[in-house]
Amino acid sequence: MEQTTTLKQEQRIKNKHTDDLIDHYWGSINYVTGLIKASEIKAGLILTFYGILLNFIFQSWSMLVNEVSNDLLFYILIGLWFSCTAASIFFSVRCFIPKIEGNYDKNIFFFGDVISKFGNIKQFAKTFYTISLDEDQLFEQLGEQIYIISKIAAWKFRNVKRAILLLALGLFLLLIVVVYYILATL
Repeated sequence: MEQTTTLKQEQRIKNKHTDDLIDHYWGSINYVTGLIKASEIKAGLILTFYGILLNFIFQSWSMLVNEVSNDLLFYILIGLWFSCTAASIFFSVRCFIPKIEGNYDKNIFFFGDVISKFGNIKQFAKTFYTISLDEDQLFEQLGEQIYIISKIAAWKFRNVKRAILLLALGLFLLLIVVVYYILATL
């Protein structure tokens, strides 16, 4: 009787720990997924800012060109600004490109593997159930998924960082263009 009670208590402790681990793994997955969303929101804000800025510039372009039509330095500065802006937009858009990391073992939590590497719906359901019963396999699959989506998040944030740095450089160049324009048209 005493052994049965002790065994049940050990199982409850193990199950409690397993439940905590599952929450920890899923919490990590949700955290990294949130980082991916945050990087895409930042890239979207950068693109929105450029939309507003470029609309303003292109509406004023004919007036600007008429006043400094033969000024080579003005066009060089505009060219540098445009290059920074185009590169920043490129990195912002690149952040939205779906990034699939496919050079890993099949994983029951990756949507691409679910439909392509586990057979039909019945075979997948059986594999999913079997892996879910084996804690070691389950946590290995969850850990691999955390690693893969972390890699994707890091790639997206590198693109956002580049876009922001180029945005800052572009704004600095645009400030120089504005100051130069004001001095040239006095």
